[in-house]
Amino acid sequence: MSQKIYQVDAFAREIFSGNPAAVCPLQKWLSDELLQNIAMENNLAETAFYVKKGNAYELRWFTPAVEVDLCGHATLAAAFVLFNFENHTENIIHFKSPRSGILTVTKEGNLLTLNFPTDEIKPVELSEELMDAFDIKPQFAFKGKTDYMVVFENESQVKDVIANFPAISKIKARGVIITAKGDKVDFVSRFFAPAVGVNEDPVTGSAHTSLIPYWSKRLEKKELSAIQLSPRKGYLECRFLNDRVEISGEGKLYLIGEIFLENQK
Repeated sequence: MSQKIYQVDAFAREIFSGNPAAVCPLQKWLSDELLQNIAMENNLAETAFYVKKGNAYELRWFTPAVEVDLCGHATLAAAFVLFNFENHTENIIHFKSPRSGILTVTKEGNLLTLNFPTDEIKPVELSEELMDAFDIKPQFAFKGKTDYMVVFENESQVKDVIANFPAISKIKARGVIITAKGDKVDFVSRFFAPAVGVNEDPVTGSAHTSLIPYWSKRLEKKELSAIQLSPRKGYLECRFLNDRVEISGEGKLYLIGEIFLENQK
């Protein structure tokens, strides 16, 4: 059998920036083992798989190592594929995630907007393991559903900090978000998740479900601009809606191809 595959740079203003994600439209679900093997072979931060279910699309995400609960950039990439190449004619898409519930994506021009549940973050002790994770000491620490978030003094520290990947991989979490107030945007961030096979993620939509409520309250504003300061950089427009957040960005197509899966089901 053969399987169509797309690769899209998400939260990108031009090709070779943002966060690359693979997208595989399926007629029916393949085995979990095969989905994981495809994601491993793609060797991207995430591969998104979806199956049409009535008026919605069931959506799942895999890193090269594990299935994850939520992935923003791969959701944006899947929506980009549906809007531009897979004959979705409306300006809104309803995704159903078995792990994260209903997720919607709307289209306005080239801008795609994700509507995700807000993560509830709580202050935690700035533990020794969190301080060992970086060569610069952060100011504060928080814990959300799947990640830790640490806050630095300024943008330069976020940009220049050196991450200790072995130390981060031992922390009991999907990953660690680092953030600070931005110089030219409201806030900046980076995201490290070596425990799930991604040392540094270029742009992490799901991390912004933690970042947006924090910065909205700290800066006392509902609409925020953000840059994820990975080498590829990602640009996001954000809105805090209390129990939901909106995360907007663009997608850029890199590849359309076929995967050949002999004797696989």
